[in-house]
Amino acid sequence: MSDFHQNGIITDFHNLTRRPLEALEEDLVGFSKQRPMSLILPSLFSELEGPALAHIVDELARVPYLSEVVIGLDRADRAQFDKAREFFARLPQRHRILWNDGPGLCALDAELEEQGLAPQQPGKGRNVWYCAGYVQASGCSEVVALHDCDILTYDRGMLARLFYPVAHPYFNYEFCKGYYPRIAEGRLNGRVSRLMVTPLLRALKQMFGPLPYLEYLDCYRYPLSGEFAMRTEVLDGIRIPADWGLEIGVLSEVHRNYSTRRLCQVDLADAYDHKHQPVSAEDASGGLNRMSLDIAKALYRKLATQGVTFSAEGFRTLKATYYRMALDLIEAYDHDARMNGLSLDRHSEERAVELFATNLLEAGGVFLDNPGERPFIPSWNRVRAAIPDLLPRMAEVVEADNAPG
Repeated sequence: MSDFHQNGIITDFHNLTRRPLEALEEDLVGFSKQRPMSLILPSLFSELEGPALAHIVDELARVPYLSEVVIGLDRADRAQFDKAREFFARLPQRHRILWNDGPGLCALDAELEEQGLAPQQPGKGRNVWYCAGYVQASGCSEVVALHDCDILTYDRGMLARLFYPVAHPYFNYEFCKGYYPRIAEGRLNGRVSRLMVTPLLRALKQMFGPLPYLEYLDCYRYPLSGEFAMRTEVLDGIRIPADWGLEIGVLSEVHRNYSTRRLCQVDLADAYDHKHQPVSAEDASGGLNRMSLDIAKALYRKLATQGVTFSAEGFRTLKATYYRMALDLIEAYDHDARMNGLSLDRHSEERAVELFATNLLEAGGVFLDNPGERPFIPSWNRVRAAIPDLLPRMAEVVEADNAPG
């Protein structure tokens, strides 16, 4: 059970009483009359054949307050898209699948590319961006949530708690981030958040002072969680990173656009497990290796817009400062795990820290050598200014793809 502490930067919604799901959903059904709700599910086709998504869909089929479910489907041919339509057909809510590899959406992507507005690389960021555009085009909701499709411990209570702060008609929150402990099979997980992001933020604060942006990010209990909810209008003005820096990038964008009094986080679950990424120490293009590089670059880019000046010497100092802080945290995590009867492999933890430290330097070199890099997909506000009728045409393409027959 979480405590009731508020750190004063963003509001923290705790799970103090284990309020029954039925009571939460009854409230949300009432809220939905004023603030209809949509859910975005960014999915690879392979996840339809995995251990998590079938259960997630079964749980969503019982959610009484959702107006719409939008599934972004990546890496699917025609036969696989048809199979996905059958897979999601049991959802009673209005639902649409964005066939991102289909001819209709590929044609729109090519049109955006001609204008210099298309996502520059495939991945979750691109998938989420197109889903965000469709949610605006469909006009079915005033609140939208997003979560991953590989959550092994999913139950619909997580979604109810995620929606609640933003859907409540008398609350003024624009954005809500989910958090939870990463515990599974008796182990403490969440290495990138625990061993990279937290000590990196604290090392940056030690070097550059308590900048408001760093204080803001450090107040999130799990900044890399893939679960968040927001007013649909927020989607219009934020730029979404195309790489693995999606979660940090979204937090940065809402901080840029809104007062911290309009932002919050919520305790979603006592335990959470999903597909674990390999470290991929020998392959910088995948796994936690790639993730840590992209997150570091996202932080450097944001701090540069805050007036922070970086140099090769500064990145070497940052690496050393981070490394010492991360090693100290490993000891704290080890002791916490032991007290709670959990296991933690200190050797693998220290190897991960060594990789992350190396990647902080590598990301710094990339940042300094590529000042013209365009990591963000343009906001939908900009797309509408350049191609005013694109969103209605996207809606037509999605309707045609999802039509019976």
